[in-house]
Amino acid sequence: MFTTNKSKIMSKINAFNQQTIESLAYYVYALIDPRDNRIFYIGKGKGNRIFQHAKDALDNKDQSLKLDIIRSILREGKQVGLYILRHNLTEDTAYVVESVLIDLLTYSKFNKTNILANIVSGHHQWDEGIKDVDEIDSIYNCMKIEVNQRDTLLLVSLNKSFDQAKANGVYRRIDIYEATRKYWKIGKSAPQKIKYVLGVYKGVVRSVIEITSWEWTDVAEDGTKFKSDRCIFEGKLLNDSTYLNKDVSDYPFGSGGAVRYISK
Repeated sequence: MFTTNKSKIMSKINAFNQQTIESLAYYVYALIDPRDNRIFYIGKGKGNRIFQHAKDALDNKDQSLKLDIIRSILREGKQVGLYILRHNLTEDTAYVVESVLIDLLTYSKFNKTNILANIVSGHHQWDEGIKDVDEIDSIYNCMKIEVNQRDTLLLVSLNKSFDQAKANGVYRRIDIYEATRKYWKIGKSAPQKIKYVLGVYKGVVRSVIEITSWEWTDVAEDGTKFKSDRCIFEGKLLNDSTYLNKDVSDYPFGSGGAVRYISK
């Protein structure tokens, strides 16, 4: 376990008093590496949440990029920079502000250097996160899907997993790839025929996976037991597929159903 003198590595204060806590309400904060003045973590919370990360780095053996960066800073006798970015927020507003900042600092098309240590993507990143105007238009003014010959598609419903703020249990997923690839109740011979799995939310294709392999399980990662084996696909998430952001409302899921096949 990493050990050092806590009094030497904490900021001038290591807790807010009650008056400050009540004035702050919910807030969004950043952790700064003093060696290059870069933001390496964005978080939200209330009370003394901002101080907890440095304490965790000292008090436990958990491994994560965030904690490793903090320990590296502390070993050099420096202090993690603690900044409140916005405060006096409601919890819902704090979620939005945190999400926007995480997306802005990790969006690969125009941010090549500042990689955050956050494990979880920004709140609503999948559906309401950063998109160029063509992507926005393709989602909200999308064309009907046209299926290529010899392509067998599996449409899977993301209605219970796309909005992670409302997702529970087995539908909690770290990203849209994980939401699209599992856990699907299909026939054991079906995967051999499927070329692409299309994640569908509100009648629009929001993700496309080109299948390379698959496996079966009767229990989810969160411990949920299934009555029969469910399929987990492996493959490549395609961000330039011609099927992406297409209207599939002509191919509705059956009552209570979560999968639908399309082929020519």
